[in-house]
Amino acid sequence: MSLYDDAVLVLKDYEDQPELRQIYLDHLADHPDGLWKACQAGHITASALVIDPVGGRVLLTLHRKLRMWLQMGGHCEPGDATLAAAALREATEESGVSGLSLLPGGPVRLDRHPIPAPCHWHLDVQYAVVPPPDAVHAVSDESLDVRWFGYEEVPEVADDSVVRLLRATRARLAL
Repeated sequence: MSLYDDAVLVLKDYEDQPELRQIYLDHLADHPDGLWKACQAGHITASALVIDPVGGRVLLTLHRKLRMWLQMGGHCEPGDATLAAAALREATEESGVSGLSLLPGGPVRLDRHPIPAPCHWHLDVQYAVVPPPDAVHAVSDESLDVRWFGYEEVPEVADDSVVRLLRATRARLAL
C-alpha cells in the first residue's frame, strides 16, 4: 500500500471533524501529489504531540522559522510508509527522544492552517505519542529549544491549535 492510499484510508476512518476531513479527502482526490511539499495548492503534513500522562506534561518545540511553541511535525517523505510513521519519525527527529509510542486509535485531530507562499495550506494530521519513562530530549536543527510544559502552561505559551490538540489527546487518554 502506498502512503497516498494509507492517507485516504486513515482519513476515511477518522470519525471526528467531518467537514474538515472531507476537505482533506477532496484535496487528495484533486491532487495526486497532495502529500508532498511540492504541491503548491497545499499538502498533507503529519505531526505528533509528545505527552507524558504520568507527569501531566507535554514536550513542545520552539520552531526555528515560526518562533512558536508547537508539537513536533512536518512534511511527509518518500520513505514514510504511513501517515502514522511520518508523525512518529518527525516526533523522534525533532524531540531527540527515542522509543516514542503512538497513542492507539489513529489521528487525534486534523488542523488546516495557511502558510506563506509559494504553498497555500498545511493539512495537518495530528497524532499523539508517549515517551518512555527515561526519555531524554534534545534540540534539533529545526528548533530553537525543546521543553516540557505542564498541561496548565500550554495555553500561556502555545497557540489555540496546540491547546485543542492537547485537549483532544487528554480526552483520548481518558477513554
